[in-house]
Amino acid sequence: MKIYQGKGVVGGIAIGRIVVLKENLAQNNPQSTLSSTEELDRFKVAKAQAIEEINALYQKALREVGEEEAMIFEVHSMMLEDLDFNEFIEGKITQGSNALEAISEAKEYFSTLFAQMDDEYMKERSADIVDIANRVLKILSGVKDREVLEPSIILADDLSPSQTLQMQRDNFLALVTRYGSMNSHTAILARTMGIPACIQMHFDESVDGEVAILDGESGRLYVNPSEEILEEFRAKREQIVKEQSQLQDYKGKPTITKEGKKIMLYANIGNLEDAKSALQNDAEGIGLFRSEFLYLQKSTYPTEQEQFEAYKEVLELMGERKVVIRTLDIGADKRIDYFDLDIEENPALGYRAIRICLDREEIFKTQLRALYRASVYGKLSVMFPMITSLWEIVEIKKILVDVREELEREGVEYADFELGVMIETPASALIAEDLAKEVDFFSIGTNDLTQYTLALDRQNPKLEKFLDPHHPALLKLFEMVVEAGHKNQCWVGICGELAGDLSMTQKLLKIGFDEFSVSPKSILGLRKTILSMQ
Repeated sequence: MKIYQGKGVVGGIAIGRIVVLKENLAQNNPQSTLSSTEELDRFKVAKAQAIEEINALYQKALREVGEEEAMIFEVHSMMLEDLDFNEFIEGKITQGSNALEAISEAKEYFSTLFAQMDDEYMKERSADIVDIANRVLKILSGVKDREVLEPSIILADDLSPSQTLQMQRDNFLALVTRYGSMNSHTAILARTMGIPACIQMHFDESVDGEVAILDGESGRLYVNPSEEILEEFRAKREQIVKEQSQLQDYKGKPTITKEGKKIMLYANIGNLEDAKSALQNDAEGIGLFRSEFLYLQKSTYPTEQEQFEAYKEVLELMGERKVVIRTLDIGADKRIDYFDLDIEENPALGYRAIRICLDREEIFKTQLRALYRASVYGKLSVMFPMITSLWEIVEIKKILVDVREELEREGVEYADFELGVMIETPASALIAEDLAKEVDFFSIGTNDLTQYTLALDRQNPKLEKFLDPHHPALLKLFEMVVEAGHKNQCWVGICGELAGDLSMTQKLLKIGFDEFSVSPKSILGLRKTILSMQ
């Protein structure tokens, strides 16, 4: 038996044969006798087919893993249509290269260009360039990816979104990659699917086809284990399955602490399908509806009616359960071509979220009109992201008055809603008492608040050892926000990765949070944890 050590990102036990996926790249054909015009035509036909495939993958991702995961294919489609990318390839073909050579050169040039950028989001686009270029290369040369025909433990250098979506989901027992971070595509996908996964594991490709055990908790891969070891892990796996089944017993139970406080367990969603999953997992409401996904999936600004219908669907589905919708939060790691945002050296500290909304008031008003109209159909609350000053709330309230007056003049039915602030900057945490006098609730966005407070990029794998969710500075900010909110009759929630971290649950309850908003699949486990503290 051989044991490989990696970094576990999703716990669980998988037992099966290993499939090592290698990138099956197309080879250049320098002997091509076609003219430049014919090579250009070949490229255009292959590109059109690639866009069709990407659009199909987007729809598949939407059905199987939800809006957030599907958005990467919108990015791929836009990148494949990018003017600079296309002009580079067409220029090379005109100069005498064949289509395969030209695309390979474009892949090398643009992936290197992105990889050298300081901004972490732009740096990650290097892998997307490689993915879309390889897709066109394979179409041109007729090369097919290896098929996974039976349930297997998948090993790869890294897994692109398109690789994983093209494979049959039932054949994923576990995912293992040589590279990647806690926030890589592989890690996010594994969490969504609820399967064991490890990253940063340096395995030998010779293990292909061997029987193995992956322990996602310890990050270990056992290749060719003895029957005794197999039996040990089969027993562990059965225990995990039993525990998952027992979680169903927690459906319908109120989440009450030993002190008698009722805790609301809400879900984070991006679309209607996510909302259905929230109900299946007994969410008591929606704590974060990321409205930017309505914008990310469009090639132009979504209309008021399109937004109204999307919000209305979710509100009607949730019935009497509260739905908290966050207003548009783009910029930083979420870019949309038609917004025509400048490339910034430090987008996390730049033109994003509420700053865009207050600057481009018509876009903001369109969303607010849709929200007011949809509020008639359910229990709506609206929160604003990236707040750093009281002035921003004052300006938002002026715009809200304008929108209500417009709707009244037009005779359009609407209903009011709760107002909240997403506390995700140290500035908003430090002035929480002033903000609490102006709104009805707070929701702490732990991902960004952690990043801004500790001055580190969460997506940079080199900084993972510095990321301490138990950092006393963060806990002090949490305490300040909860105290300020309760003092002014505001309820206070918490969302982001930390809300679902069961090792933090007891501390967060002690601080006094009223609501936890987590992924739908985390709700029952969190309820069990809280109730077991009796």
